[in-house]
Amino acid sequence: MADVVALLLPFFGLILIGYVAARATGQPLEALGWLNTFIIYAALPALFFKLVSRTPIEELARLDFILGEIAAVYLVFATAFLIGFVLRWNSFEDCTIQSFTAAYGNIGYMGPGLALLAFGEKAAVPVALIVCLENAAHFIMAPAMMALAGDDKRPMHRVIGSIVKKVVLHPFILSTALGFAAAASGHQLPEPAFKLVDYLAQAAAPCALFAMGVTLALRPIKRIPAELGYLAVLKLILLPLSVYIVLSLVGDFDPVWMHAAMLLAALPTATNVFVISQQYGVWQERASASVLIITVASIVTLPVWLYLISSGVLPPDLFP
Repeated sequence: MADVVALLLPFFGLILIGYVAARATGQPLEALGWLNTFIIYAALPALFFKLVSRTPIEELARLDFILGEIAAVYLVFATAFLIGFVLRWNSFEDCTIQSFTAAYGNIGYMGPGLALLAFGEKAAVPVALIVCLENAAHFIMAPAMMALAGDDKRPMHRVIGSIVKKVVLHPFILSTALGFAAAASGHQLPEPAFKLVDYLAQAAAPCALFAMGVTLALRPIKRIPAELGYLAVLKLILLPLSVYIVLSLVGDFDPVWMHAAMLLAALPTATNVFVISQQYGVWQERASASVLIITVASIVTLPVWLYLISSGVLPPDLFP
């Protein structure tokens, strides 16, 4: 357990440094704009390209893995939605943001660095597949749900066009597609170009975690939602269990792939959930509070999951 805590300390330490820096300097949240631009448009795409481009193409074709993982995520999404809509009589729009709170993990900012440090380079492919394709699923689901709720007043063809554009042109998706092309062709970048990609990739995790700490510091808790208790349980406990069970049922995967999927599922709620809530003007203060509190709670749950995974308490395949 001490090894697990030591593994996580640098990650939560970087978040803490960002949090303290934001509190100490008094810079506005808007000052983070260019760092976020660097992370989303340069550092993380470089990391995904690097990971995917040097992977044998046959390992990238595991549709059963990614479809099983996304199915497990949206099983939890649907559970959260039904609890809010049927049992609590919340609005369709509120239930949509609540469902993302329970199912949309911080896989982009925290996932790659933590999974690679915990499980090594063999975790590169499942991490890249999950981050890119699960994000694509969320990019589709958010506007689709809001269109159904009636919050998006645009004509349907404009909504569909916006979804397609957001998915196809997102830097994560583009960089992964280029990585697929490089892996399939067998051609690699010239050494100077690859060194540039490598420099950018190395900056991804530290910058992303620092930015996350700043964001958490500058979004004060104004309104704690009554739904937070069960949403936190769904996100931090039931989502990794759902991924574990569904992937065990779907296929026979490498233990590292299973471990990486479970670890990414156990991450706290993504700050993108607050961005979605702001975009549609729905559940904003409660989304902000949920992201912060679930992130703090993950300081307790993440070490437990890592211990269960790394110690062998949970076998790699529940149904061998």
